[in-house]
Amino acid sequence: MPGPIDLHAHSSVSDGTETPAELIAAGVAAGLGVLAITDHDSTAGWDQAFVAAHGTGLEVVPGIELSTQLDYASVHILGYLVDSDDPDLVEATAAIRSERLHRAEAMVDRIGVDYALTWDDVLAQTTPGATVGRPHIADALVARGHVSDRSAAFASILHWQAGYYRPHEAPPPLEGVRLITNAGGVAVIAHPGARGPQRVLSDKRMRALVDAGLFGLELDHRDNPPGSRGHWADLAHRFGLVTTGSSDYHGAGKPNRLAENTTSPDVYAAIVARATGARPFRTG
Repeated sequence: MPGPIDLHAHSSVSDGTETPAELIAAGVAAGLGVLAITDHDSTAGWDQAFVAAHGTGLEVVPGIELSTQLDYASVHILGYLVDSDDPDLVEATAAIRSERLHRAEAMVDRIGVDYALTWDDVLAQTTPGATVGRPHIADALVARGHVSDRSAAFASILHWQAGYYRPHEAPPPLEGVRLITNAGGVAVIAHPGARGPQRVLSDKRMRALVDAGLFGLELDHRDNPPGSRGHWADLAHRFGLVTTGSSDYHGAGKPNRLAENTTSPDVYAAIVARATGARPFRTG
């Protein structure tokens, strides 16, 4: 590859602060060779990203970050090179986005009892068709002056122990892996060392996921505590999984920077070779 490979980034189609075109421009400015657009439960930003990448030399991997839930813990699964028209995936992601919307509305109702915050405040922080979620509530809290930034919002008002949180209803990880695999995609568990996956993904459950088609673990990620990475690296070795590295870039929405963690060319080649649902967008 002519530059680093970053396989996890978000645009304003979900909870990033940059449009798909701006995300591509940021990838070019960062000197990336490959960038994956992996918005939450949506592929709506793909075409805009492809148009923006034309002539830049940046290779764009169309992807998705699928929301799943297990024992009240959120487990996100990256799906690379899926068929965006796969009917089961389309139906599942539409249902997840709808539930995200209702969840967000319920949380805003709870927060509004104690803070000046309305649903219109949240909608003002989104783009048309965006997957609305807690980051947009955080942006609205910032705009209202209740907190300084998104990180402060998640550490206080939006923290699961603050009293306003509502669990997110989503399919279990096993179904998520099957949806991605059946759509011709490649399934990789995002930041498995984060609080949710770390708590619920036992060896037995990992075996079931691997049998369903799980291909890898996102090992190099700032949300994986250093002390947990040995465990996940060992698990990947035992189950024959690849390990990736990614930034999980959200523009100004998170401190994560493009290329702060990257994936090796060999692993990237294995992901591309495995996929049958779509191909990377390559242009000179």
